Amino acid sequence: MSKAIQDSMAQNMDKSIQSLKGELAKLRTGRASTALVDTVHVDYYGSNVPVNQVANVTTPDARTIQIVPWEAGMASAIEKAILAANIGLTPQSDGKIIRIPLPPMTEERRKELVKLVKKMGEETKVAVRNHRRDGNEEIKKQEKAKTVSEDEAKKSMDLIQKKTDEKVAEIDKIVAAKEKEIMTI
Repeated sequence: MSKAIQDSMAQNMDKSIQSLKGELAKLRTGRASTALVDTVHVDYYGSNVPVNQVANVTTPDARTIQIVPWEAGMASAIEKAILAANIGLTPQSDGKIIRIPLPPMTEERRKELVKLVKKMGEETKVAVRNHRRDGNEEIKKQEKAKTVSEDEAKKSMDLIQKKTDEKVAEIDKIVAAKEKEIMTI
């Protein structure tokens, strides 16, 4: 029974870490990434769809995102959607291809992003610790109900703590890598 609690807790911790990775991928680091326009939605024949469903989104070089609409008439709609999304990027279109040049980031902006990354990392650590607390509470309930022995409960809690420490170290590694990426000019 305590194994099921540990597995469930580990899955929840992994979900929190995956969420952190997803959020960090959306951060602009000075290097072009198609993830920067993932949140942009375009009106396509009355439906609001992500830009990557109406065009090819690529990064031909480290400072440019290129969007090639599948239909020629979609270029202006995509351009308007990017501006309306308010993601701090200005598209340039020649009618067929939309290019989004990424200006180099200032040192001040890089430091702000590092603070944001650290904050996101701390929030994820809090979520992981909350999952640990929930797991420990479940084991305590089982111990109180006499479905697990005191020794088994102690072992389970030790394993939960070990797993929590591993996940916190993984979060630290992810945050450090993102910080390095942001501060690299």
